[in-house]
Amino acid sequence: MQESVDLGTIITAIIVFGLPATLFLTALGLVLGFVFGLLLALMRVYGSVELQWIANGYEKILRGIPILVLMFIFGWGLPGLFFFLPAEMRTLAGVILSLSLRSAAYQSQLYRGAILSVSEGQMLAARSVGMSTMQASRYIVLPQALRIAVPGFSNEYAVVIKDSAFAAAVGVPEMFRISRSFSMSNPELNLLIMVTVAVIYLAFTFPVTKILGERMTRNLRKLGLGGG
Repeated sequence: MQESVDLGTIITAIIVFGLPATLFLTALGLVLGFVFGLLLALMRVYGSVELQWIANGYEKILRGIPILVLMFIFGWGLPGLFFFLPAEMRTLAGVILSLSLRSAAYQSQLYRGAILSVSEGQMLAARSVGMSTMQASRYIVLPQALRIAVPGFSNEYAVVIKDSAFAAAVGVPEMFRISRSFSMSNPELNLLIMVTVAVIYLAFTFPVTKILGERMTRNLRKLGLGGG
């Protein structure tokens, strides 16, 4: 009976203290990754040769470095990067930056493909009625491209929320670190704690990828916007 009470307390602590931190890291990583990733995609599609080279190089470099290495670089290796933040927040900022930069490299590929999948005739038609390339991209191409990218974005969400667990290695008290701390002090409950954490991760990934991925793919097919 005492063991079940202890396990309940542990699970409550993981959900109350660890889960919000995990979702916070995921949200900021995705949002900043979206901003940077879309910018990179636009550079690849519409930019000059120099901008295309920079964006392409960024994507290759960031996709080639493990996320844990990035967290150690920005979380611990460059403490002066976030000099304007309180000392206790600098590692957290480094983790968010790592997730964002890594996600941007993958999201840029996603948006670039979505932009290129929009019929080129729509851009030509917009230019023929007096729109600039920027206006046509903003009002004609991007709204369609972002919609096409939704299924892929749902997969990126699942990747980022799982990658956030690596923040435990640099001391950020997210869900996995809290659960690991409890499992080390209660080794007899290790399996139950880890299974609980696995179920929580699954609960926050599977429904999103199912709804945004499969349902949006079907809707896109009906609209003739891809989604294959």
